[in-house]
Amino acid sequence: MHTSSIQLDLKFGLSFEDLYHTEGLVRLDTKFRQHLQAVSAPLLQRLVAARENLGALDRKQQSDLIVELAPHVEDFIGELFGISSELRALQAKHHSLAPIYALKRRFVQKKAISGVSKEQASAINGLAVAAELEAIFNEPLTEASFVDHVSRWLDAEQEHQPQLQLAARYAAWAALSPAGIEKYHHGVLFRVPHKLEMTHLIPVESLQVNGLAQLALPERTWRHREGFKLTDPGMDLNGALDQANYCIKCHNQGKDSCSTGLKEKDGSFKASVFGTTLAGCPLEEKISEMNVVKQEGNTVGALAIVTIDNPMAAGTGHRICNDCMKSCIFQKQDPVDIPQVETRALKDVLELPWGFEIYSLLTRWNPLNFARPVPREDSGYKVLVVGLGPA
Repeated sequence: MHTSSIQLDLKFGLSFEDLYHTEGLVRLDTKFRQHLQAVSAPLLQRLVAARENLGALDRKQQSDLIVELAPHVEDFIGELFGISSELRALQAKHHSLAPIYALKRRFVQKKAISGVSKEQASAINGLAVAAELEAIFNEPLTEASFVDHVSRWLDAEQEHQPQLQLAARYAAWAALSPAGIEKYHHGVLFRVPHKLEMTHLIPVESLQVNGLAQLALPERTWRHREGFKLTDPGMDLNGALDQANYCIKCHNQGKDSCSTGLKEKDGSFKASVFGTTLAGCPLEEKISEMNVVKQEGNTVGALAIVTIDNPMAAGTGHRICNDCMKSCIFQKQDPVDIPQVETRALKDVLELPWGFEIYSLLTRWNPLNFARPVPREDSGYKVLVVGLGPA
């Protein structure tokens, strides 16, 4: 059956064909506003006001409204495509991972590694401490078991001081020592930001070959190519959410340099030690806002935020651009891996039923785009595009 004849949802009375024409998208937008009126009339009033006079809102007010609306956009799209249960399952998957990031921030970073040097961590016998913890856990030591037990110990901290001290020693070894970093390089719990050495950004090993020193990438970083198949699958959900949680959400202070660039006092852009202009995202994507919404489990909402400024997100992400990372507020330690969060948001949507149709729809109708929620009327002009790639 041709998709244009399929009814998406009898309540809305829309067909796939409607989603590809301005008249149908205007009807869809009306349905969304009716949906919003039913769940939050004050939020609808703020949306209407923003559309009528966007200039009356400062950037922070626009960001706050976008973040508040994003979950409602996701709920509406879930109803529209009949995938509300799948969205709830995806949200639950996000929430199930939240204890990892909470313990990482609360215990690993604030307690275990605070004031501990790399040399001190390397002096810890990680295998011996692991054996002690496994005896206490009465199960194998994994990131999941560590989070489970240590979180409960923290809830009754005074009663579990010896256990917490042991767990802190292991976390310090896992996060800071070369052996621990190697063991957990695929995980997130013990992977902490490290100070940037601008003259040593690429991790290389020095090997002696025929009496000469030769630099080589560590074998664990190798990606073997098979024909033209992709060698980098990108981060999984756990890794991407770790990065979203690492972001400190600078848009709240108007300092989201990843989006707008790092600036000098005179307003000009700063430059890196290599002379690269730190102008941030060329599209000024609302990165901090995306991270907030993705972190909270609203993946469709996060992708809707991305497509406000970047409808061609399928061609960007972690494969093409990292200008945002260069301008991240973290200039002296590892930056937030923003492209991986964007890629993960897109992939998570595409893996849903009707995922491509949802992404495609957001490039034409996007209620978070206050300036242009639906396409302009046909201008009558014909456009010739000459070039390759995204052009």
